[in-house]
Amino acid sequence: MRRSVAIFLLINVAIVIYLVSSVWTLLSLLVVDGSADAISRAELPGPASSSPTGDRKELIPRIIHQTYVNESIPPHWEEARQSCLALHKDWEYNLWTDKKARDFIAQEYPWFLETFDGYTYPIQRADAIRYFVLAHFGGIYLDLDDGCNRRLDPLLTYPAWLRRTVPTGISNDAMGAVPHHPFFLRVIDALPRYDKHWMLPYITVMGSTGPLFLSIIWRHYNVDLGAELEMERVRVLMPDEYVGNSWSFFTHHLGNSWHQGDVKMILWMRDHWVFLLILGFFIAGVVFFSAWSIYKRFLRYRSTAGAHAFNFTKRIPFLNEAAAEGYELLNRGRPQREHEV
Repeated sequence: MRRSVAIFLLINVAIVIYLVSSVWTLLSLLVVDGSADAISRAELPGPASSSPTGDRKELIPRIIHQTYVNESIPPHWEEARQSCLALHKDWEYNLWTDKKARDFIAQEYPWFLETFDGYTYPIQRADAIRYFVLAHFGGIYLDLDDGCNRRLDPLLTYPAWLRRTVPTGISNDAMGAVPHHPFFLRVIDALPRYDKHWMLPYITVMGSTGPLFLSIIWRHYNVDLGAELEMERVRVLMPDEYVGNSWSFFTHHLGNSWHQGDVKMILWMRDHWVFLLILGFFIAGVVFFSAWSIYKRFLRYRSTAGAHAFNFTKRIPFLNEAAAEGYELLNRGRPQREHEV
């Protein structure tokens, strides 16, 4: 019995290890907050500073990238866009419409065109193109619902940066990089591998091209980075420096235009995570004890079947005699040799 229990426990431990390893990166995002790569407030000149970048050299080109279906920007986003354009009249501005984005992929990255065209949701193409233009041209990408609270010159002094989001990971609504930064090259290379469909549209988008996808690549990149050059590093803009204060770089307006009904369920899960955690442990316990009950029945059945087979051979004498006589029954009917006559 002890041996059977040990086998059962080993099987369950192996299953748990496999499941944990499968989601290890997601679990690590719960504790990795990006503070090791944070852009500290002490590094940033004040909003009214006469030297917008301090004594730091600009690395990222002065380009703002945004995306939309066409050039007719909705009024509720036009104010946010104009706030950035007004503060950066000396910067280049690119609005990537659906047509312009597809033409760019077809011309510069034809290996990705099949994946690009095959995306189920338009937001997936909007996500993908922002990674490609940053990898190709460099600059700063901003969602249309991100307005500018101050000039973005200080953010040009980092080779690449992303925005920390709550409760975990990083977002893809505001980010910047030099052309051909290794992080964004890794991102665009990974896109086809993560093109998978899940049951819910929100999860499909988040995991294939959205912030969850980017957070996973970011986590893998940092693990593999080691002690590389400073230019390889990806810095993190923390929440206070992103929005909400007089010194923050951005203002945030109404967005989430791609969200569907399944988002309500996701938000409910976020707000009731303690209940779901307890429920998860309860379900895991039920599964464990159910599996143990089935396993015990299997052992009992196997033991009973073996005993019945043993008793069956004892009740049939000729089978025992056959075994004792070297299976003589199998030899009957064969011609006898001369020395047997």
